[in-house]
Amino acid sequence: MYEGVSFIPLTWTDMLYLAPEFALAAMFLFLVVLDLLLPERVSRLAIGWLTLVGLLVSLLLVVLRLLDMNQGGASSESIRLLSNSYRIDDFSSLLKIVFLTGTALIVLLALGSVRDEEAITDKAEYFYLLLPALMGAMMMTSSGNLVTLYIGLELLSLTSYVLVGMRRKSSLSAEAAFKYVVTGGISSAMVLFGMSYIYGITGSVDLGVIGEALPRALIDFKALAYVGFFFMIAGFGIKIAAAPFHAWAPDVYQGAPTPVSAFLAVIAKGAALAAIFRVMFSTALFAVSEEDAYVSNDIFFALLVLGAAAMLVGTTAALRQKNVKRLLALSGVANAGYMLVPIGISITVVHSSNFSEFVYYLVAYLFMTIGAFAVLTVVSRASGHEELKGFAGMYYRAPWTAAAMVIFVLSLAGLPVSGGFFGKLFILLGAASSKAYWLAAIMVVSSVISYYFYFGIVRQMFMRSGNDAGELRISGVTGLVIWLCAAATIALGVFPGPLMEWIDAVFSIKADLMIIG
Repeated sequence: MYEGVSFIPLTWTDMLYLAPEFALAAMFLFLVVLDLLLPERVSRLAIGWLTLVGLLVSLLLVVLRLLDMNQGGASSESIRLLSNSYRIDDFSSLLKIVFLTGTALIVLLALGSVRDEEAITDKAEYFYLLLPALMGAMMMTSSGNLVTLYIGLELLSLTSYVLVGMRRKSSLSAEAAFKYVVTGGISSAMVLFGMSYIYGITGSVDLGVIGEALPRALIDFKALAYVGFFFMIAGFGIKIAAAPFHAWAPDVYQGAPTPVSAFLAVIAKGAALAAIFRVMFSTALFAVSEEDAYVSNDIFFALLVLGAAAMLVGTTAALRQKNVKRLLALSGVANAGYMLVPIGISITVVHSSNFSEFVYYLVAYLFMTIGAFAVLTVVSRASGHEELKGFAGMYYRAPWTAAAMVIFVLSLAGLPVSGGFFGKLFILLGAASSKAYWLAAIMVVSSVISYYFYFGIVRQMFMRSGNDAGELRISGVTGLVIWLCAAATIALGVFPGPLMEWIDAVFSIKADLMIIG
């Protein structure tokens, strides 16, 4: 059995390594107290701007740590805290940059739309509750053992439940929060159940020790290993809304405030995918002997099947959607499938750029999705609803905003020249190089199917009249989010190489994913 290790307390140096997380925690506590002390007549939007400051400070600390660890472009050894429970490495740092950037854009989007959200009674909480949720996502990327991973997952989940139900005067929001709590609870239970089996057969929660112990455990407990990993995959499948575990997503996205829907679509989904990446590549990929290699192959094949189902179900279910939020939710289901592909095809002799493909598409997905949600806030405010017909005649009312939406639609559909095109292309080429031709074919088919409903938005904007629609009022902050996302989407499509090369230069499979206990 696993004998464990003695407790190693945090030193002041360790505290500096955790500075990005501590910065978010300190800002969260400060804003909670400030919210209690501020008089009612003082605008709570000030707390929104302070939330943004906290995010930018944390982002700066992560970037400085990443640059310090990679001086000269060479990947360094990871930093291990609390007996390898928490890791500061390039894997976690790159994903933290993505999550902090995405959350900053979401806070800006909320600042531009919260004045019109009369159903949100606690506007200060609407902002600062994003901080602990983001801390949970950051913990999931840095987890070196299953306990830390589960704590991060629950911190993200519990805070998200509250955020979904922030529109207290809306029955749709209450229904969405209830459904999210139930499905989220089931998901967490499945993940924990799978973890308990992995712990039971290996005697450890440390990912490195699990990787070393699995070959021996498979001799007597092969069936239990399957149960443990498959329950974890199913639990995380609910978190990322991958088919057939996606039924909750359209209702929750529709009922939640739009910035919260964007947070669930990008940050919560990305954190769960990062957890799958870390767990599978630290344990199942490197842990099996030659005679038991088929166990690892089966586990990764299950991820590919889940990804294929998500792509096909997400795109076909969106064909008949008229509500844009629900359409974007189902689009997120399909995109979860695309991002599962570089995880599921694992590492082969001819293909080892899994992480760069995953991060590139996650970055492209972040900008095009948050941008699409930002345009939706403008349209729904003018029309009073979130239906597709609200986009009718948008080109004649706000041509530049319509042009930005075209950019996001092109990227979501995977057409050149956009970040989404190269994101899908890199993943498609990776699948082909690994001889997963059936998966590449499904990617192509699902992308072609998606053209119908994505270009339904374009058809409404350019080929329908919108004489009865209200004026499109775009606040400066919302406009900033839209054009930052549009510019980033175009930049990723015109210059895809620099980001991929930088990720490959920084990230090291051996140093960042082959966790040694």
